[in-house]
Amino acid sequence: MKNKIFLIFIVLFVSACGLTTTRPKLEMSMAQTAFMAAKEAQADIKAPGLYRKAEYYYLKAKSSYKRKYFNKAQQYALLSKKYSERAEYVAIRKKTLENL
Repeated sequence: MKNKIFLIFIVLFVSACGLTTTRPKLEMSMAQTAFMAAKEAQADIKAPGLYRKAEYYYLKAKSSYKRKYFNKAQQYALLSKKYSERAEYVAIRKKTLENL
């Protein structure tokens, strides 16, 4: 009897730990905003390599989030934000240099 109660307690505890994972809403939102800013800066034309990396990681983050792999989604969102910001910077810099 004690073994069954102990086993039930362990199963409930382990399943409750999975429910405490937080969703990376802020990271996803920041990645989306950075990606859209890079798109508006025409990074797809001015910095296509960085833009494609940002897009790849953004889509991977969305897919992982949808499948409830929140840790992976957070990592991909941070990578997408990083590459989006770099692509936006390069695109703005190239536009500025063209106008000189």
